[in-house]
Amino acid sequence: MIKRILVGVGTSQTAQSVAEHAVEIAKHFQAELLGVAVTDPLRLEWTGPRPIGMGVEAVTAELREKRLEQATADVAAAKAVFAERCRAEGVEHGFSEQVGDPFEIVGQLVRYQDMCVFGLRGLFEHDVVPEPLDALERLVAGGVRPILAVGETYRPIRKVLVAYSGSLESAKTFKNFVLSGLYPDAAIRVVNFGDNPATALGLLDHAAAYFRSHGRSVDTDHVAGDPQRELINYAAAWGADLIVAGNSAKNLLMRRLFGETALTLLRESTLPLYLSQ
Repeated sequence: MIKRILVGVGTSQTAQSVAEHAVEIAKHFQAELLGVAVTDPLRLEWTGPRPIGMGVEAVTAELREKRLEQATADVAAAKAVFAERCRAEGVEHGFSEQVGDPFEIVGQLVRYQDMCVFGLRGLFEHDVVPEPLDALERLVAGGVRPILAVGETYRPIRKVLVAYSGSLESAKTFKNFVLSGLYPDAAIRVVNFGDNPATALGLLDHAAAYFRSHGRSVDTDHVAGDPQRELINYAAAWGADLIVAGNSAKNLLMRRLFGETALTLLRESTLPLYLSQ
């Protein structure tokens, strides 16, 4: 049962969507929200290689100060959006504003939370310096999960697409989603991508039976093709509002944690993702 949710309010651009999604879940489970905003001064202060010359240090210091001011203002704006949405819906909430390494701080906070809600883009740097492309990957690699990663615009979750590869980790992900009780009224489709229809049929039948045992009705589909190339387009064509995707084991660390398909989703999807590897 979900009772405590960590919410990365992100930037003022993403805060509205993140707050809407988090509040919706909190109301359903009567859960409490903990908003978090982290400012990393090392990243904000880094200005790259500097030329030698008079006045360079003064210009650099001015840039650092401006970045910190921008970050502070954006955190305040995001915090206000989050708090206003929670108060409007009567959701119990708190807020933690911290300075330091965001991955370490979130890793500490998530130990006492049931799930996390973050933005797909714009987690920590508050529109001041570019977000690391692997931010969500690093969070999951550090043990921060399950995560609901959402886009900049709120969208109700009415249709959930479950990408099932047949791997153990892929099965763990959809089982975690089922057991979470999220979006009980959403339509669910389980899809398998591959070149063997007979194998896919067996996998899909077993997956569908699991969902139905837990009171969730589903339909299934098999697509001949590579999920890295086909999944995002398939989700858009079906009208999915959320993608649940696990991984298939690979040798490298990030591919072992995510799989090629999940990595592609993290980097390219504009649809919300449920990540629980």
